[in-house]
Amino acid sequence: MYTEKKQRGDPWIAAITIFLSLFGVLMIYSASNYGAESAYGDAFFYVKKQAISLVAGTVVMLGLNFFDLKILVRLRYIVLLLSLVLLSLVFVPGLSVSNYGATRWINLGFTTIQPSEISKFGFIIFAAAEMSVRDMNKFKNTLPVFAAGGGMCALIMLEPNMSITMCVGLVMIIMLFIGGMKLKTMALIGAPIAVGVVLMIVLEPYRMSRLMAFIDPWASPKAEGYQLIQSYYALGSGGFFGVGLFNSRQKYLFLPFSESDFIFSIVGEELGLLGSAFIIALFVILVVRILKAALSADNKFCAYLAAGIASLIAVQTAINIAVVSGSIPPTGLPLPFMSAGGSSLLSYMAAIGLTLNVSARKNPLSARG
Repeated sequence: MYTEKKQRGDPWIAAITIFLSLFGVLMIYSASNYGAESAYGDAFFYVKKQAISLVAGTVVMLGLNFFDLKILVRLRYIVLLLSLVLLSLVFVPGLSVSNYGATRWINLGFTTIQPSEISKFGFIIFAAAEMSVRDMNKFKNTLPVFAAGGGMCALIMLEPNMSITMCVGLVMIIMLFIGGMKLKTMALIGAPIAVGVVLMIVLEPYRMSRLMAFIDPWASPKAEGYQLIQSYYALGSGGFFGVGLFNSRQKYLFLPFSESDFIFSIVGEELGLLGSAFIIALFVILVVRILKAALSADNKFCAYLAAGIASLIAVQTAINIAVVSGSIPPTGLPLPFMSAGGSSLLSYMAAIGLTLNVSARKNPLSARG
């Protein structure tokens, strides 16, 4: 049951979100100013786009803090349908935009959006709503969530975008586990999914090339292994205290996508282990505070919604940092709140608006926390 009287939302969630987003704009400038000046004649090219998304995201975040969340439960099928339609539009000629062999964007004329960054939150809303009205201990009740997640993963894989596919798949499993799905059922379904992931890597030449580059990047230092080696150089040269803000050397066109997928490498180079650990600590605190909001929520939907958002932030952050540090094979995935990309920033800030809403609707028995 929804409480009528809202309390104050968790200020830590809002403060960390704003700090990471503002710090991201600063690091985007540091990582991209040389490349943006060379390519576009404007050192602030990426910064301007990110700043616009930050302003819009802040407005959306504040607005959703006052949104009636129970509406999302009633509209869950519409939210899912819109998410799937958005993902399908990237395959429509004239609307789709392709870069680096992938078709992941829609051209709106005045800007482009990446539907997968928006739709993964649509899945979380749908899954949370379904889990709040159905008993996930019963296998048949898990099928709508699996169907939604599976369909979304299939469309994202066709782009292709394996990194976001992995995020959606992992979040789906985490949410179903939180929702009470039996471990036996999870194992029966998880096994073929794991086999499918292996097959997708083995049967796709470019994914096998990335895997080989991860195992030994110096075997192809000017091809598949190049980006990972340059990331190593960035992190390694940062040492404990870093080379200093704005003093990165790898941003001078050595490290590809330094303003987006590999921005954490620039953080490590300029601010060192100390600065990197601080940023990781902020992400950990953010996830913990959102999970705390989930635990003290006054209804199942709010609890599952916040838990799903926390799971996605944790999974995507962990994968991004693991990639740039060479802990897992390279895959393109933005760092939440910090990487250049308007769709990602706007979507995450909207999600934070929902979590602030959840944190303000505490169960009276847990309101003391």
